[in-house]
Amino acid sequence: MRIRDILRRKGNAVATVGPDATVRELLALLAEHNIGAAVVSPDGATIAGIVSERDVVRRMHEHGARLLDRPVSEIMTADVHTCAPADEVNELRQTMTEGRFRHIPVVDDGRLAGLVSIGDVVKSAIDELESEREHLVDYIQRAP
Repeated sequence: MRIRDILRRKGNAVATVGPDATVRELLALLAEHNIGAAVVSPDGATIAGIVSERDVVRRMHEHGARLLDRPVSEIMTADVHTCAPADEVNELRQTMTEGRFRHIPVVDDGRLAGLVSIGDVVKSAIDELESEREHLVDYIQRAP
């Protein structure tokens, strides 16, 4: 299975936030969309970074409530791992596990094309296993 298959199923909408948006605005966006991370992008197409609830919690512990009025660019991860629609899900699963990434942006021709979460990757693995199980059951039931 490829990343494009996941995007086909879940869609390619990505919540983005500008680098100058405040952490308070980021939290509103995450709550509104019931998501755990947003891509930091000045234009909705290029990636400046990624920021998650965990980033907020960790920095809040260090800086307190004053963090809420600081720009997202101060807490985002700027070195973002990305993948392409043609990449294999199994390879991405390994990358996400080894790097402890929960969200990876999908880039196609230099433009943001989607976002894949670890939940999406796990769901694809479960779907593949279920499909294999169905094929095996069908094969066994047809055997003479």
